[in-house]
Amino acid sequence: MAQKPMTKTQLVAALAEKMESDKKSASAALDAITAVITEEVSNGGAVTLPGIGKIMCRERPKRMVRNPATGEQFEKEADKVVKMTIAKALKDSVNG
Repeated sequence: MAQKPMTKTQLVAALAEKMESDKKSASAALDAITAVITEEVSNGGAVTLPGIGKIMCRERPKRMVRNPATGEQFEKEADKVVKMTIAKALKDSVNG
């Protein structure tokens, strides 16, 4: 059975322990990193987190989609999605 994902509280506690700091400082650091990533990706840029991956915004063109409940096809407007490419180092550490 899969583990539950780490919560923000657990992440802040683990970060504080690794930084040898208090939880307040770790929480502020995490919030700052989140704000920087959100701002950069929202403006169409990309952020590389060394050893983790790259977060970027990608535009999807207008396309035909199907409603699975009714089978009706309709055109969906172009939109943007956030994409993350995982770094090879992280893949290798998970697989071996």
